[in-house]
Amino acid sequence: MTQKEVQASESTRQTMSEMHQAIRREFPRADADANGRRRIFFENGAGSLVLQRAVEAEAKARLDYSANVDGPFWESKMNEEVILDGRKAVRDFLNAPSEDCIISGESATSILFGLSYALSREMSGTENIVTTEYEHYANASPWLELEQRGVVKEVRFARFNPNDGQLDVSHLASLLDKNTRVVSVAGVSNVLGSKTPAAPVFKLAKEVGAYAVLDAVHTVPHIPVDVVKLGCDFAVFSAYKLFSRRGSFAYGRRELLETLKPYKVKPAPDKPPGKWEMGTRDQALFSSISAVMDYLNWLGSQVESEVRDKIGNYTGRRRTLKAALSWIEQYEQTLSNAMLGGTNGVRGMQAMRGVEVYGVKDPSKTHLRVPTFTFNIVGADPFHVAQYLWDKHSVAVLAEDGGGFYSRTLQTYGKSVGVRASLVHFNTVQEVETFLRALDDTVKHFNAP
Repeated sequence: MTQKEVQASESTRQTMSEMHQAIRREFPRADADANGRRRIFFENGAGSLVLQRAVEAEAKARLDYSANVDGPFWESKMNEEVILDGRKAVRDFLNAPSEDCIISGESATSILFGLSYALSREMSGTENIVTTEYEHYANASPWLELEQRGVVKEVRFARFNPNDGQLDVSHLASLLDKNTRVVSVAGVSNVLGSKTPAAPVFKLAKEVGAYAVLDAVHTVPHIPVDVVKLGCDFAVFSAYKLFSRRGSFAYGRRELLETLKPYKVKPAPDKPPGKWEMGTRDQALFSSISAVMDYLNWLGSQVESEVRDKIGNYTGRRRTLKAALSWIEQYEQTLSNAMLGGTNGVRGMQAMRGVEVYGVKDPSKTHLRVPTFTFNIVGADPFHVAQYLWDKHSVAVLAEDGGGFYSRTLQTYGKSVGVRASLVHFNTVQEVETFLRALDDTVKHFNAP
């Protein structure tokens, strides 16, 4: 490299470092927990760390706008304004046509069960539903419930390639027929980190006249979602996986929200979004998600020039939000590459003997995944592995059974338990290096071959 190129490279690294310092300042628990214990937080898949501004916005809405809607007084009017602003923020985030297409709920699971009920009222018992073998049970159980009750004839599961975790789209296509009524898929696997080619899948769904449903829970923190480009009828995500608090949101195509018949009490509105929302709305949820969008809007404004080629069709806040997620997707490939291929002389996961990594393992193919890594150490109890990483190295990862992260995925590998390290954009390559050193020590500790 010439001296000029070296100086440019050093300047880029300095700018990147300053950006990450600014990002991590937004997350008060990025470096240490509330007890002051410094640790690496690599379990964002179960619930990300929370933005300071999201917490502050939630507290303000809870305290200052606690009155219910439809009153003539200030607190009530502010409650209504906060809810509307939240819907508009999610609208722009998903590039939805209208804020009336945005509904909220207790969880993604509850929204998907509610949606399955509404769709079931159109079923005759002869239909089938197609999903995938790497679904979270939130996007499997609602459809399986319809099968068990005889509302539909069958739920069909498209396989994925166990070697690289990629969905077999040809197999999915072979499962579709004239009786397919719903195609419901995860945008990203919460176990493998695999990205689903959702737009082609939903195109196939439309060709047979099926509803297209996107489980975007593990998608929205990692890659941009445009419901119009994807061609989906519904998309669901959880706020607490997106740096906010518990609670979820969903997009629904306006005409479907109007014509379908969900559960509702008699006095509830007959028009969306209120028609789909049970009980009183939580204004603090809407305020908190608005704060998340404010943060992403800030981030997008900082990095817009780096991803200009990916956001040309957007304007205003929709543009900066897409810039933020496009940059996040690009940056997280760096994290994935370091996790798999190693960094700073430390070998990556795919080169460690005795470590089984599920999904994409080739560092040159990190564009096919997000930095969510489920693995096992041969011969070691996954729970003991997670405990050792925490006790010895202060690395927060999760081992979970009972379906393996509430997902069907691990059964393809003949496993019921795994250890998951799930990163997001506030994590750093330096943290990856520390994790890899810790994992190497853990392998030696458990005497894996």
